[in-house]
Amino acid sequence: MDTQALKDSWHLVARSGDQVPLYFYSVLFLMNPDVRDMFPVSMARQRDKLVTALGQVVSNVDRVEEVVPFLQQLGRDHRKFGVTATHYPAVGQALLSTLEHFLGDRWTPQLAHDWTQAYNLVAQVMVDAANDASKVSPPWWEAEIVSHEMRTLGIAVIRARLNYQYPFRPGQSASISYAVRPRIWRFYSFANAPRQDNTIDLHVRMVDGGVLSSALVMGARRGEMLRVGAAIGERLTLSPDVQGDLLMIAGGTGLAPMKALVEQIAYEGPTRRVDLVIGARTSRELYDYESLAKMAAEHPWLNVVPVVSHDPFFRGARGYAVDVALQGWRGQHVFVCGSEEMVQATVGRLLDAGVPTEQIHFDEFTSDRGRES
Repeated sequence: MDTQALKDSWHLVARSGDQVPLYFYSVLFLMNPDVRDMFPVSMARQRDKLVTALGQVVSNVDRVEEVVPFLQQLGRDHRKFGVTATHYPAVGQALLSTLEHFLGDRWTPQLAHDWTQAYNLVAQVMVDAANDASKVSPPWWEAEIVSHEMRTLGIAVIRARLNYQYPFRPGQSASISYAVRPRIWRFYSFANAPRQDNTIDLHVRMVDGGVLSSALVMGARRGEMLRVGAAIGERLTLSPDVQGDLLMIAGGTGLAPMKALVEQIAYEGPTRRVDLVIGARTSRELYDYESLAKMAAEHPWLNVVPVVSHDPFFRGARGYAVDVALQGWRGQHVFVCGSEEMVQATVGRLLDAGVPTEQIHFDEFTSDRGRES
């Protein structure tokens, strides 16, 4: 397999931008009309996922061992869409037709052979991972909403009870679906450590164009059902090599996984000090501060600092959360969560301030981890 030829050909195809996924899905649905019902009505976000996922796989095709965990997670997660092994040949055929269309005279029998080999390898890894996962877990869990609380304009805290035991670690996320917006899944972080009553808390912010977040914030009601995919992500979890005190920087509903970590530390018995800096534009967006202040009053090892950037009447710390946080940095591991822009800016400031890369923990925003909060 000529891996460089695969990379070069993909870069050529990718130059056509949105036309590539548009053509791919047109071919897929034309040749396999029954597959269309597996996808949401609006395909805009799905098209972006395809291009990014393919690019990530192809750009690392010569380092397959680095791509395998990503592919395995993708295979496990696609079970929630009803994807089975029988669907992969149709996707492969549509992919090859798309490549041939955009490459034109550059599409040779040898290149077709190499792409077929590469795709079959990818598909086999995903199918094997899905089959293994099916032996130990369902494609999704059902969760009944037991409370829905509007904390401020556009932000709701939702508690739901899962129908079966649900394994997850504080700091992890899961894809969520709601019947009012069928076939649309978005990732949300859990705002709690595992509980005996099998409930989870979700902090949901309504965003512009976010069809699922809008439905969850404005329309979800007690007694309605959510679907919850398997928990994923390790970057914001407390691994054994993270020792000592912690500095946490949260922006908006990025507070959710930080609160889960604080609960974990409280349950396990505090052996470290935690400084939690919460950033918001206005004081009204400090939607969970009352709960956190109560936790800080109960746990002397926890220090909660609210920071507001665009509210001249706020009496506490003003500015950006990362700047306030750095004033108290004394060598701790730093956990960061918020919007993509907030995380990028915060990580950049931390690096500029001399915080070692290996001590900065944040969740990467990738095609398969699209969020609305």
